[in-house]
Amino acid sequence: MNIDIFRIALRSDYTIGRMYINGVYLCDTLELPENIALGKPCIPRGTYAVHLTMSSRFHRILPQLMNVPGYEGIRIHPGNTVKDTRGCILVGWNLEKGRLDNSRVAMEMLMRNLRTANYKGEVIMLRLLWLIHSNF
Repeated sequence: MNIDIFRIALRSDYTIGRMYINGVYLCDTLELPENIALGKPCIPRGTYAVHLTMSSRFHRILPQLMNVPGYEGIRIHPGNTVKDTRGCILVGWNLEKGRLDNSRVAMEMLMRNLRTANYKGEVIMLRLLWLIHSNF
């Protein structure tokens, strides 16, 4: 399975992206802006293996990006604003400036796809790309 996140809007306080699974749009994403993520830049663009692992913070199985340079424990999880993340990728629909709605619904849709791919023995890869429209 291939997941692509096209980061399309870099703002001073958040980054919005679009998530596609095998070329089909699934939902939007929200991340910290380039300059805030725990004193580090955003997750570097690139391609990362995704494993379904138990999250000690959320006490459930969530997707984890593996071997992210300079980071540990980067996950994809539900959330509505940048206050809900410490550097992870949030999923939902960007219907209102700077936030996501229906995040739990988007997360369940993503997890269904990931569990199916995992069951089939597929390798899950996530590619982060920049297609930025900056507005500082």
